[in-house]
Amino acid sequence: MAESPQSIDLLIQPRWLIPVEPHGVVLEDHAVAVDGGRILAVLPVADAQARYAPRERVELREHALIPGLVNAHTHNPMTLMRGLADDLPLMTWLQQHIWPAEAKAIGPEFVRDGIELAVAEMLRGGTTCCNENYFFPDVQAATYRRLGFRAMVGLPFIEFPTAWAASRDEYFDKGLAVHDEFRGETLIGTSLAPHAPYTVANETFERIRVLSDQLDLPVHLHLHETAHEVEESKREHGARPFARMQSLGLVNDHLIAVHMTQLTDAEITACAEAGVSVAHCVESNLKLASGFCPAEKLRRAGVNLAIGTDGAASNNDLDMIGEMRSAALVAKAVANDASAMDAASTLRAATLGGAKALGWEARIGSIEPGKQADFAAIRLGDLEAQPLYDATSQIVYAAGRHQVSDVWIAGVRKLRDRVLSDLDVAEVLEKARRWRERIGS
Repeated sequence: MAESPQSIDLLIQPRWLIPVEPHGVVLEDHAVAVDGGRILAVLPVADAQARYAPRERVELREHALIPGLVNAHTHNPMTLMRGLADDLPLMTWLQQHIWPAEAKAIGPEFVRDGIELAVAEMLRGGTTCCNENYFFPDVQAATYRRLGFRAMVGLPFIEFPTAWAASRDEYFDKGLAVHDEFRGETLIGTSLAPHAPYTVANETFERIRVLSDQLDLPVHLHLHETAHEVEESKREHGARPFARMQSLGLVNDHLIAVHMTQLTDAEITACAEAGVSVAHCVESNLKLASGFCPAEKLRRAGVNLAIGTDGAASNNDLDMIGEMRSAALVAKAVANDASAMDAASTLRAATLGGAKALGWEARIGSIEPGKQADFAAIRLGDLEAQPLYDATSQIVYAAGRHQVSDVWIAGVRKLRDRVLSDLDVAEVLEKARRWRERIGS
């Protein structure tokens, strides 16, 4: 007697299924079975229909299903500063415009409202997870949890008083309290987020290294963002920032090094040997003229490469599909090699590479049994996507975020045919308008 089909929550049947792992594979006529927020199986549609009785079946006849995109470096509250001070070099932009604007606006409400706007934008672009780096991490974590969005929340450290903390000890005390409060959350993790070598002292870095080791936490750090940063470090510390981090014991597999536009071959080798992850933010680097991350050199050396948008104040969007295209194209120009950062490797960096940087590669980043059911469906049936020879290449080189139709996080549908499930768009827009009037006045 034949066994009855197993009752499950969800069965998704896309036209193309791109699991990312195995690398470069595109499956046709396959389905993904989900129950309890996790992936049960990836299997041919005929087998899935015989084996499972889903409470919900989603057929995506013109779509590719990919793992949810992982934005490996963001400052999401700064979405409320989008376009505030454009066309300026990094330090002028930061010191004369962004920091003064933050001093006027920053607080729990600013952080909450900025994250709501950012989550709405990210979901509509297929992003299901972000690596956050900003102040008021308690408000950040609570907001991401309320919205059901996956986030690694950075605990900030900087050597001057801010609205979040007034002293070094207070940064540590408040940060560790946030870590303790959200430890064990399904969707929320915490990292240690010292701002940059030029704003953080050795004593702080030493304490961060100890905590990272003790608590098994990532260290999320802007590093080698500009040539100016490197030269100032050589003048003040007698060493390049990377060498200084090495001497402090921070160059290891907990380090998420953001930007990394100024690298020697020896530094690239050291990153590979130590297990460092690099968060590549190509569009922010281009806009601020910060330099070019040698992404293909890093990838070929075996360095784990992730992709981030940076904040919307310096990008000016949170569009990971656009970021993939820019990352692939710029990598080819920098390497002088048309085969550099091929489409499959670029998609991998934007999914599994980001997950690995966060230490979550066993949880998310690919469509494999046992992992969390984080997916994005991209409609590829429109005129602009035709003819279609390779679904992965089409996503990286021709698709736009407006083609993202549906998104799931841990099996929960957050976007349904371009409509957000848990956010009131009119309310989000009204809050953004009020912040523009306040900050711009």
